[in-house]
Amino acid sequence: ISGGTNFLNLSFILDMALAAFSSKEPLQGGAHDPTKNGFNLQQLELSIGSVVDPYFRFDSNLVFSQFGVEIEEAYVTTLDLPANLQVRAGQFLTRFGRINATHPHAWDFVDQPFIMSRYFGAEGNRGLGVEGSWLTPLPWYVEVIGSATDATGEATARSFFGASAERVLSPLDFQLTGAVKQFFPLSDDLSLLWGLSAATGPNPTGYRNSTNIYGTDVYLKFRPITSQSSQQLVLQAEVLYRRRQVPEDVLSDWGGYAQTVWRFSNRWATGVRYEFGSAAKTLEGRIATDPLDPEWIADRQRITASVTFWPTEFSRLRLQAATD
Repeated sequence: ISGGTNFLNLSFILDMALAAFSSKEPLQGGAHDPTKNGFNLQQLELSIGSVVDPYFRFDSNLVFSQFGVEIEEAYVTTLDLPANLQVRAGQFLTRFGRINATHPHAWDFVDQPFIMSRYFGAEGNRGLGVEGSWLTPLPWYVEVIGSATDATGEATARSFFGASAERVLSPLDFQLTGAVKQFFPLSDDLSLLWGLSAATGPNPTGYRNSTNIYGTDVYLKFRPITSQSSQQLVLQAEVLYRRRQVPEDVLSDWGGYAQTVWRFSNRWATGVRYEFGSAAKTLEGRIATDPLDPEWIADRQRITASVTFWPTEFSRLRLQAATD
């Protein structure tokens, strides 16, 4: 705010891909992933943000596709709560893990890790709700986050209610998410972020059947600032574990990804990513038919490599190859 005027920030971001697959039915699970041979419009995103007044900020992300327009996020965030507290309300991507709360233009690879689309659906985990966060007064950076959101919709598919037409009859019908984010400056050149996350909510396989998902994420960044260098090396990884109540049994599975990206000059970077996901197993350890994801009956792995070039800070070109 300057001189009594609220400034509105607008930006358009286009993600487009030319893809080729050896399989007739590619195993892409993300809504913004390239999914067919030829040209793919991953998304055209309109980002709008503005300070409303001294107490609130408004942010939204509208996604345009070849088939319509979608409100991906639209929420208000408090600016002046005491005791390092902050609240946001509206529709938002939950802060489970690290990559879920980010948008495709911020990813280091063309597509999202398949474990995210398997656990949370094609859109990542988001919903209408409210979130509170607290920056603790500890000697190192520790942020504690909790949110309550709708457990319905495509952005909760395969773990919670998903697309089923369930009604909210009690607080148990919401998805509850919690996270702890920590930051450690290991040296002038090396920093570490470590997070713990958990989510619980109902699933549609039976009355009061629920799903619990636990995750941990790490982000290690080396960027030499003590000497003149444009290089940086980043290691990022997430591991998730899921338990779901189904009729007369409990299914569990786990998966995750690990990736490293080396930016070896101002305009060039290369990266490698490894992903894995297990088949669902019963309490006795046998592989079971999954009622929420019946086609996933085996372990899965994917290895991806990419090279990225930035002509300027406003544009990016990327070449990527993967074996699945």
